[in-house]
Amino acid sequence: MSGPYEHDDRPSEEVAALGADPVEAAGPGADDGGQPEPTLPEPVRQRITVLTAAALPGLPGDEIPVALRRVARFAPNRRARLGGQALAAQLAADPLFRQRIGGRVVADAGDLGAAVAGGMAPAAADPVEVAALAYLARPAGWRELIDAAGESVRAEADSAAVANLVRDAEQRAARAEHDRAVARVEADKLRDELSRVREELGQLREEARTTARALRESQAAHKRASDLLATEKGRAAKVAADHDAEVRRLRTRLSEAEAAAASGKQSAKDARAADDARLWLLLETIGQAASGLRRELAIGPADKLPADFVADAAADRPGGHERSRPRAQDTDDPGRLDQLLALPRAHLIVDGYNVTKRGFADMSLEQQRKRLITGLGGIAAQTGDEVTVVFDGAERVHGLPPSPRGVRVLFSRKGDTADELIRQLVRAEPGGRPLVVISSDREVADGVRRHGAYPMGADSLLRRLARG
Repeated sequence: MSGPYEHDDRPSEEVAALGADPVEAAGPGADDGGQPEPTLPEPVRQRITVLTAAALPGLPGDEIPVALRRVARFAPNRRARLGGQALAAQLAADPLFRQRIGGRVVADAGDLGAAVAGGMAPAAADPVEVAALAYLARPAGWRELIDAAGESVRAEADSAAVANLVRDAEQRAARAEHDRAVARVEADKLRDELSRVREELGQLREEARTTARALRESQAAHKRASDLLATEKGRAAKVAADHDAEVRRLRTRLSEAEAAAASGKQSAKDARAADDARLWLLLETIGQAASGLRRELAIGPADKLPADFVADAAADRPGGHERSRPRAQDTDDPGRLDQLLALPRAHLIVDGYNVTKRGFADMSLEQQRKRLITGLGGIAAQTGDEVTVVFDGAERVHGLPPSPRGVRVLFSRKGDTADELIRQLVRAEPGGRPLVVISSDREVADGVRRHGAYPMGADSLLRRLARG
């Protein structure tokens, strides 16, 4: 007996080649009154392949097409995956095979299969399952059932797309709220910076007035300096006018920054870029104004620092002094100490025994001093700051080794304490210079704070030394 189930002796490699599009394999008039095979939604196509692969081994051997006999021997979990294209091609090209498979699949589906075979689609049934059964059983109106399944699949895809859009919108709203909070923080930073700049401008104006008075007083004794005095007066007035104009411009920029932060509509990147630009312009303007004033006053670099005058008058110093740069705040956080140490032209003043007895109490006084001074030498080398450490003179030991580069070591004189010497050092510095005083003594902290210094606890320096 010959036919599609007996005479096909093509090699097994052609099983994969049969995976062509079922519509093309069947031709435009393969079934259903000459109408072409319908375009199946992908979920329906996959379900038909799974049902056919499950029912294929149940057919008698002579009813299985030769092209699918090798596929029928596949393991169940590989049959639909590896032979899916061959199964789909055979279903589209062979109505008899499709009828036999459809009969088995409909019988296995029970009540749902019987309903679909009768041309009905239960309302609660899965539309993909109904469409797959309808394609295999081909009841009256089977094309409409497949079209309905396609509409259902597209509706689910649209619903998933809408859900994704809603989720994306919620995420963008959360990012916008975060950006608005960041903008508010940046605005607060600008306000703090403006306050500091105002203080510096006030100091500059006071220095300008002092210079003008000094020039007027010297006019009587130095006749030849009269012309220079008039010129300096004009230049000082111009500097003051420039400072006033700069303050007005900065106030205008601050108002614009506050309005931008309140609106909350700018993105975080734009807000940070605008804030950075304002801060850069502010610092650049102040730096140029200070440089101009330095040129006009013709003040040269000092040979001695304020702390050296205090050391000469009120302290014993075993070694030479160096300069340094730190930073300060009212906490024991070493990170805040690092921020203060980054300020320009800063001066770090350390209450020696207050720190060593808190961190190295189990050592001798000599070992305490050596360990602290060595650690401060590391800080001075890293930051380039001016560092001064003060010890009470009562236990002073003569013959100390030279202090590290950048560290000034002082002992209070007889009758004085290290606390008083620290206050003198702070008072000797010019207003506006960053001063950091390390001491856990509240009286010392309160005293130096009144003179514009930044007091910090001994633990902040100990943790900073331990980290280094």
